[in-house]
Amino acid sequence: MEFLSVLHSDVGIRKKTNQDSVLIKEAMTDYGRIMLAVICDGMGGLAKGEIASASLIRAFLSWFEKDFPEILYNERNKEGIRRDVIEDSLNALVLDVNKKIAAYAQQHHITMGTTAAVLLAVEGKYYTMNIGDSRIYKITDSEIVQLTKDQTFVQKEMDLGRMTLEEAKVHPQRNVLLQCVGASEVILPEFTSNEYQSGDVYMLCSDGFRHLITTEEFRKVIVPTRFSNEDEMRDAAIYFTELNKSRQEKDNISVILLKVC
Repeated sequence: MEFLSVLHSDVGIRKKTNQDSVLIKEAMTDYGRIMLAVICDGMGGLAKGEIASASLIRAFLSWFEKDFPEILYNERNKEGIRRDVIEDSLNALVLDVNKKIAAYAQQHHITMGTTAAVLLAVEGKYYTMNIGDSRIYKITDSEIVQLTKDQTFVQKEMDLGRMTLEEAKVHPQRNVLLQCVGASEVILPEFTSNEYQSGDVYMLCSDGFRHLITTEEFRKVIVPTRFSNEDEMRDAAIYFTELNKSRQEKDNISVILLKVC
């Protein structure tokens, strides 16, 4: 299958630097076209967040170009790539970068960290990894489904039945992360996988892109059958970015849109 892909990242209206880092990579292989999409949100309020997010992005780029080909050609079996092999490899990458960022931060007497939302599309299946509160959505003409779960204090409280969604939206600790790469001693990424279909759209975004936009607003604009080229997808990304800014979103704003054709 073919893919259409766009990325858009904006510093926003309040911050002086963009601490988000974004990556799309595509490769043609013996097993078809492969896509890697990553959004890393350097921690707002933490010094040098942009260094943390860029460091993790570079690690994912190196993994896709050097490590993943070995998995694809040497570790797959007759049924395709084993999910546990991908997860183990990505987990090792994250743990390595976590140690390096933590060591850098300690050396310079600062605190820094980053989220990670990763989607790999290969051989008819997608694999996601999530750390923090950047998100991945699957969008069809009939529905929008959040594939990742935020690793936040309020999400944990909701899971335990101690907080409602309405309470979580206004809770003073709503932005507190339970995990982030570089500032957590223990990293436990969340993984998912499933098949992708022609016509599916996947949206990866930092929290600044979706805080002030409702699911219904996304559904009205991001309609897969309306996206026939990347220019139309880019227009949607820019539209929501500017809408966020008009609603006074304070954070950096980043999004990746990926359509399966």
